[in-house]
Amino acid sequence: MANERLRELRTLMKVRNVDAYYVPSSDFHDSEYVEDYFKCRAFLSGFTGSAGTMVITQAFSGMWTDGRYFVQAKKELEGQDTRLMAMGEEGVPTIEEYLMDHMPEGGVLGFDGRVVNAAQGRKFETMMAEKHATLSVGDDLAGEVWEERPILPAPEVWVLDVKYAGETVAEKLARLRTAMKKEHATVHILSSLDDVAWLFNIRKNSDDGNVLAPAFTLITENEARLFINSRKFSPELRAYFEENHVAIEKYDAIYDAVAGIRNETVLLEPGKVNFALYKKIDASNRIVEAMNPTSRMKAVKNPVEMENLRKAHLKDGVALTKFLCWMKKNAGKVELTETEAAERLEDYRKAQEGYLGPSFTTISAFGSNAAMCHYHATKEQESPVGTDGFYLVDSGGQYYEGTTDVTRTIAVGHVTDEMKGHFTLVMMGMLRLMNAKFLYGCRGLNVDYLARGPLWERGFDFNHGTGHGVGFLSAVHERPNGIRWRIVPERQDSCVLEEGMLTSDEPGLYIEGSHGIRTENLSLCRKAEKNEYGQFMCFENMTFAPIDLDAVDISVMEPSDVRMLNAYHKEVCEKLSPYMTEEENEWLKEATRPIGEDYTWRI
Repeated sequence: MANERLRELRTLMKVRNVDAYYVPSSDFHDSEYVEDYFKCRAFLSGFTGSAGTMVITQAFSGMWTDGRYFVQAKKELEGQDTRLMAMGEEGVPTIEEYLMDHMPEGGVLGFDGRVVNAAQGRKFETMMAEKHATLSVGDDLAGEVWEERPILPAPEVWVLDVKYAGETVAEKLARLRTAMKKEHATVHILSSLDDVAWLFNIRKNSDDGNVLAPAFTLITENEARLFINSRKFSPELRAYFEENHVAIEKYDAIYDAVAGIRNETVLLEPGKVNFALYKKIDASNRIVEAMNPTSRMKAVKNPVEMENLRKAHLKDGVALTKFLCWMKKNAGKVELTETEAAERLEDYRKAQEGYLGPSFTTISAFGSNAAMCHYHATKEQESPVGTDGFYLVDSGGQYYEGTTDVTRTIAVGHVTDEMKGHFTLVMMGMLRLMNAKFLYGCRGLNVDYLARGPLWERGFDFNHGTGHGVGFLSAVHERPNGIRWRIVPERQDSCVLEEGMLTSDEPGLYIEGSHGIRTENLSLCRKAEKNEYGQFMCFENMTFAPIDLDAVDISVMEPSDVRMLNAYHKEVCEKLSPYMTEEENEWLKEATRPIGEDYTWRI
């Protein structure tokens, strides 16, 4: 099927005189998770991972993706004409290198300028100039061959109460305008959906965890213009925007609005404004390029948000722990598929007050499927949860009180000593990072080794970041905070860690064809003591759910690792036991028992 779609696209490319066509995974806002309408890359290739970029010529079709998806892409592209281009691997050219080597002199590179950000579009302009080639960015060729393309729905928008957000729209606009003045900007173009949602305290209804409504905004000293499909707006919502002096305009009207700006100083982030919109800016304007000020503002959770996040994670811990209890008693003993397990977990979350939906599509994987670290089971393609092996579940929830993201791996039946050793190394890394203390000024780069150290010392590694920022009832992946061992410029996640930043802690180990392990908690950066050496920082653990002791090999651990595990499990038991049934509490007490020490505690 995918090969036939490629043939149709290539026929259209010939008609339009396009030599190479570029298909990213993004929408008009450079979002990570997109509506089905924008999944052209998956439509053309058959690869369903959330990150990947295609380049198609008459003789070649390549899929560039990162290490999170190598195993999945290899499997899904099998039998297709599209070749996996494993990013960062030896001998694999970048997309830019490939285009420079294969674009004919005077050729044409095509893409939909609305789904490519301005930074990438300008890079392509410069590259093609060297080849005396040109860009064709006005046509959505992939969309033209997609006859049964899903519609782009109108969002059902609602207001996040200030008791959750902790700050009013007026206060946020005032902060943003102060930041604009520092940049001497008179107009700010803002189109990243998490920033728009944060600024106006709005979210949308969603079944898949994407609570961010498609919208653009223009901010000046005296105006706030929101460009959004308002077809489903209630009278109360319209009154809310009117009270906050926010003008509502048609979604597509942003392009004419930007084209009409003259003799202003325009603040924008090239990586977050699409190329088509950027090209509309008149030459009479001066452009100031910087990260959207709202990105750093929303990454630092205010005290109200921090307290709400504690509530959200407690609820989520209750749901996940009930699920783990059920799985440990039933997995391998009753017929159970990966999607059925995910549905069971969703049912436990739905029972929690204030739960709105998943924060992303649940990864529910048994055995070798878990080695594909972003594997997604479907009713059409999944595996049963078997009798001997690891089951991994990476999931999260959207609550009025915030966003959660947590991964647990459990032993089902028999697991080998080698697998237990792998599990224990991953767990040790998570706990060591969770318990870190560091001087203010450190970045994720400075603390990453705490998580990777146990693996690196034995010649293992995992091919993804150790941690990513997490939004507040927003995107589950949020910049500018992150934890990884090297800078990846395009991810923009290596800022100084500030109090209030919420970051994941998720080392893993993936053995292709055998098993995958990941243990993930979320941590809130907090201030510790301040003394003559400076301000020390630490992490407040936010995630409470047992780590499977059936998979732990204590002989691999240092005494400090044992103490950290026991202390964590003690807190898990104390926090969750009031919300469990008597039967669940019996299991919880055993699941959080201290190891390596001769003492017990009472629920």
